[in-house]
Amino acid sequence: MKVKFYINAEKPAARAAAKELTARAAALGLAVTARGRCDAVVALGGDGTILRAVHDCAGVPVLGFNLGGLGYLASVGRADFETALGMLAAGRFTVSERTMLEVRKAGARRRKLALNDVVIMRELTGHAAVLDLEVDGRPATRYMADGLVLATPTGSTAYSLAAGGPVLMPDSRSLAVTPMNPHALGVRPIVVSDAVRLTVTSRRRVNGRRAETLGVYADGADVFRLAGDETVVVAKARVGAKLIELEGYDPYEVLGRKLGWSGTAVRAANGRGDF
Repeated sequence: MKVKFYINAEKPAARAAAKELTARAAALGLAVTARGRCDAVVALGGDGTILRAVHDCAGVPVLGFNLGGLGYLASVGRADFETALGMLAAGRFTVSERTMLEVRKAGARRRKLALNDVVIMRELTGHAAVLDLEVDGRPATRYMADGLVLATPTGSTAYSLAAGGPVLMPDSRSLAVTPMNPHALGVRPIVVSDAVRLTVTSRRRVNGRRAETLGVYADGADVFRLAGDETVVVAKARVGAKLIELEGYDPYEVLGRKLGWSGTAVRAANGRGDF
């Protein structure tokens, strides 16, 4: 198997780890390449590094080694780097096809892909945006909020979760629509099928003030601006991202460990799951 190490160049620890792991990979029979085609990418950094690796190495399975903070996508901790490389060399893994989103301005052909989320948010003013949401062409609701986060299951534990959105499991075939600081207590996130097309239109406020200029972001990358009465279209992309899941990977265990779900510490302490 030919592997490529993808690093966050701003992290000296990533450069040092790549050098050390290159030697270890060779000892395990893995061929390491710095350029050209490869069978797998090992991303060294945090979740942001993995997102960049997915976009820069499209179509190649990515395995995340965590050198950042929470690292939900980068689920392999530093203590397990060598073990994980050994499992990769031995073929003890599966490749998970993760949903990606494509976002474009209505009427435009240019599209941008996102593994985590598409974020539509107000820019430099202190005024809330007015956003009309349609689902497959059917009016759903109007939000007055700072913006919306449209998240995949993979991205449901990122910005959407911080904004109060639900956690979606990787195989749920769904998307989360999470408002950011909505101006109504009854407004809550919703979950929709990933087969639908979502359109969001920026509107004028009821008092006649012009519509807010909104920024549209895909996985944190600035895509375009949305002016009044302009619409952004978001739908499931035809191709997904490939993430490597090592043998024994359990998404519920990762959630409990990374997010500190109630009872996790108890289960770890007694090994039985007693409460």
